[in-house]
Amino acid sequence: MLLRELLAVVAALPNDLRGTRDRALLLLGFAGGLRRSEIVQLDVDDLRFGPEGLKVCLKRSKTDQEQLGRTIAVPYGRTSVCPVAAVKAWLVASAVIEGALFPTLMGRRVTARRMSDQVVSLIVKEQVSKLGLEPAAYSGHSLRAGFVTSAAQAGVGFLMIQQQTGHRSVSMLSRYLRVSNLFEGNAAGALL
Repeated sequence: MLLRELLAVVAALPNDLRGTRDRALLLLGFAGGLRRSEIVQLDVDDLRFGPEGLKVCLKRSKTDQEQLGRTIAVPYGRTSVCPVAAVKAWLVASAVIEGALFPTLMGRRVTARRMSDQVVSLIVKEQVSKLGLEPAAYSGHSLRAGFVTSAAQAGVGFLMIQQQTGHRSVSMLSRYLRVSNLFEGNAAGALL
């Protein structure tokens, strides 16, 4: 899910409890370059709001075999779509003050159950289908891959992207790039 698709998805979300949760989940997952398993493992106490944005402590991840954890920064958005503001709005609307950041919902009620990573994929698929996009082409992994691709298209260097996503190598990071336009940033075009 590239940035333009993400922006269209979150703009179409309603301002009810579920829409507020999904907006925060999608924006934080994208801006953090997070895996769907990392999104659902987040607890409220993993977040630190500050003047520059949000620090998110990832206690464990796929590539962190020693479980040392790492902290990523999610700055305040420069547009009306701000992941930090979306997370704050979710915390206010849900009254979640401890435990899972993104618990499941039963109607208009927040449960105590942690959301599964499969639900992240279902949310992504459901929301892109509402835009008329093919849901089979998207998954929970689309947020991470979309972040990497969108950041690279915006001219962000691989080292900075790697710092956000936690990829151990540039070769692994490059697997996440989704080439949508072969002419964009084409090496031959820069030379000739």
